[in-house]
Amino acid sequence: MKPAIVLLSGGLDSTTCLAIARREDYDCHCLSVDYGQRHRAELTAAAQIAAALGAREHRIVKLDLAQFGGSALTDQSIAVPTDGAVSGIPVTYVPARNTILLSLALAWAEVLASRDIFVGVNAVDYSGYPDCRPEYIAAFEAMANLATKAAVEGAKLRLHAPLISLSKAEILRRGIALGIDYAMTVSCYQASDDGHACGVCDACRLRREGFSAAQIIDPTRYR
Repeated sequence: MKPAIVLLSGGLDSTTCLAIARREDYDCHCLSVDYGQRHRAELTAAAQIAAALGAREHRIVKLDLAQFGGSALTDQSIAVPTDGAVSGIPVTYVPARNTILLSLALAWAEVLASRDIFVGVNAVDYSGYPDCRPEYIAAFEAMANLATKAAVEGAKLRLHAPLISLSKAEILRRGIALGIDYAMTVSCYQASDDGHACGVCDACRLRREGFSAAQIIDPTRYR
């Protein structure tokens, strides 16, 4: 089995991404990041998901992006929007988050002699974040293959984003076919400490609409 790094937030998309990597016979090393997010219940969920889906190991790296703020997810003075989608990039965007997370994954991949990183970004049913788009994924992969000792010596890295062109309903159907229990996952931007979702933030709306469109019973625990 080839080693792979899987970025695992504890949410619906990253869990599906992990299940896909496992189905493709990768030996999965899961990486979660405690970056000062207000929805920290997802980290507990990530640990449970990694164990349930048979990951080789799961690590949580602490990196406090709340020192910079600039996002409703890392700055308690900025409210999480609850009125539905808005035009433009929402205040829940965390500056450079995916670049930071993927860079950590890249470092670990090089240490493990892994040529594969999986990330559950999606460019269809998502919040408009610039670091979830296909051109960003292609650019990061190109950069990674210029920036690491392993790559310049011939061990080229591939950045897998298997969900990037799928709707939320399609992601859910794929996950159900892989046997995922989505009750384990936490997607809410302001989940309670025990993982109950608010039901009104953008992440909750996208999740609920996805279950409805897929005609799958929503197992989410709402407050």
